[in-house]
Amino acid sequence: MNSHFLAHKPQWDESKARFAAWWNRTSLGRPLIHAIVPRQTRLAPSESAPKREAMPVDRVYLDVEANVLWFRNMLNGTRFLGEALPSMDLNLGPGSMALYLGSEPDFQPDTIWFSDVVEDWETHPALHYDPNNKWWIMHQAMIRRAVELANGEFLVCIPDLVESIDILAALRGPQPFCYDLIDKPDEIKLRLAQMENLYFKYYDPLYDLAKTPDGGVAYTAFAIWGPGKTAKVQCDFSALMSPSQFSEFMIPSLERQCAALDFSLYHLDGVDAVKHLDTILAVEELDALQWTPGAGKPDCGSECWYPIYDKVKKAEKSLWIHTAQPSFEALLAAGDRLVNRYGPDGLYLVLWWDGATEEQGLRLMEHAEKHWSR
Repeated sequence: MNSHFLAHKPQWDESKARFAAWWNRTSLGRPLIHAIVPRQTRLAPSESAPKREAMPVDRVYLDVEANVLWFRNMLNGTRFLGEALPSMDLNLGPGSMALYLGSEPDFQPDTIWFSDVVEDWETHPALHYDPNNKWWIMHQAMIRRAVELANGEFLVCIPDLVESIDILAALRGPQPFCYDLIDKPDEIKLRLAQMENLYFKYYDPLYDLAKTPDGGVAYTAFAIWGPGKTAKVQCDFSALMSPSQFSEFMIPSLERQCAALDFSLYHLDGVDAVKHLDTILAVEELDALQWTPGAGKPDCGSECWYPIYDKVKKAEKSLWIHTAQPSFEALLAAGDRLVNRYGPDGLYLVLWWDGATEEQGLRLMEHAEKHWSR
């Protein structure tokens, strides 16, 4: 990495080694830690950049030059502690594969929705790779341009493709897709097979654009980096599926996807998806699990979620836990509880607290080295 990158991440080789250890269910002493705090003194003055609120909402997502300016301004005023990455996202919604397969985007300030395009699976053409799809062409060009503009100063992430059932549900619409699983199971299995063939036709070119010369890559979701093909995997639609449906339709696809990736993190979303936890953890090639309780639920650091984390550790998977606390002292206490219970091996703590300062961030790392290390 060049000197600009190392100004943001001076111990990058050490962080890469810590990530590699985490994927392998161990550690280099302390847990993997992600903490971002404001710098007391900026590394460089802010550059002139367009104001988001003055731009059409689609341009906020699509204007690469503006996004790089916004990111660089943030970068120069931010301290990336532990394994926090100076990495830039250029997502076209959560699940951009839907766009590549025919959906159109509805750009909103806080997300992108996808249009339903499947009226009936039995009459819909086979899902196939279209090199001329305008959104696929555009997204590749965006990632390529961002890498050029970054010039080694920061990483550019693989965008949030999503996969499998979640993309089929986006193309069809969630409610009719619920009926499809019951009424047309063979057709859905055919479409899942098509999706499996497509995933790496999109993932691989984006990996080639985003990877660094050593083959490492950052994936947009959940601040993960891996020394090879790395991705977050998921099935948010599983909240609407029975355990038998999930095992029948999702698990075979998940097993093959994880086997083809070098490093995989499962995103378990919401209390209605917890019923599938044991089945997910039985996927041998899956490396790690991240838990999102959902709106209005206790923080991920809460002891009420320990039964989930206990199962993950028993299954010998790595854990990714985010905790947000109202004060620095509360954050240290939450971290102490988690490390005391689970130890540093295979533990990734993503930490946030209200009113964070650079001085507190440095104290956090000192505390971690002293009290969270084996």
